[in-house]
Amino acid sequence: MPAPPATPLAADAQVLLPVNLTLGAVLAVLLAVAVTVVAGARLSDDGSRRRARSVATAGLRAAVQLVAVSLLIGWAVRSGWLLLAFLALMYAVAVRTAGRRVTPNATWWWAALPIAAGVFPVVAALLLTGLVPADGIALVPVTGILIGGALTATVLGGRRALDELAVRRGEVEAGMALGLLDRDARLEIARPAASDALLPGLDQTRTVGLVTLPGAFVGMLLGGASPLLAGVVQLFVLVALLAVQAVAVATVLELVARGRLHRADAEAAEEPGDQGP
Repeated sequence: MPAPPATPLAADAQVLLPVNLTLGAVLAVLLAVAVTVVAGARLSDDGSRRRARSVATAGLRAAVQLVAVSLLIGWAVRSGWLLLAFLALMYAVAVRTAGRRVTPNATWWWAALPIAAGVFPVVAALLLTGLVPADGIALVPVTGILIGGALTATVLGGRRALDELAVRRGEVEAGMALGLLDRDARLEIARPAASDALLPGLDQTRTVGLVTLPGAFVGMLLGGASPLLAGVVQLFVLVALLAVQAVAVATVLELVARGRLHRADAEAAEEPGDQGP
């Protein structure tokens, strides 16, 4: 019996970004452009060109990691234990990345809390309601999207909160002198800055379909799903990300306010010593 003809959407999916030498060359040129612009414009916190190396490294790492994941993910979902190990690896890498972005000292591991607080309840709800099967390959991309959103919110919220506290240290001390608890004084200063971490998710949700067509929507369309189904799935992803990021920002803000996540060691190292000339 002959196979049914491919739908136009399925045919489009097969020809989208064909894997060949042309694609490799275009990727190399785009990465080179990014590195050149970052180096030429000195887009670094200290005005140097060192971030250009980070851009190049990030691009190369992404290529290697995506190839590895593409080869391993089909194998990992065949076993429940391997699937859990793969998800745990994703979480561990996100914690390490977020924590080291927020602070260079040993308190970076507290980044595990906001990411877990945002992601775990949502994933648990999806599994308990049966919307995502526990043994299906769908669990990996859904969890990865949520972890990625929590990572971004934790980094932005934590960095903005700590930066604000460093710049406005005098206001924190003034609040404490007026009788505020340490936590409350830090919270009053850090909360407005940390809340800015919600803006990328809010803007993405507000402009979806008008400015951008996100990856989940486009991917389902190219995979042959109906536009309505693709839209529903994308709506779920966006709303879930809003919830995850809100919890992550609130949690990292609380950690900063309580002094659990800080940069005290780095700040002390930067201050001039008490030694004589």
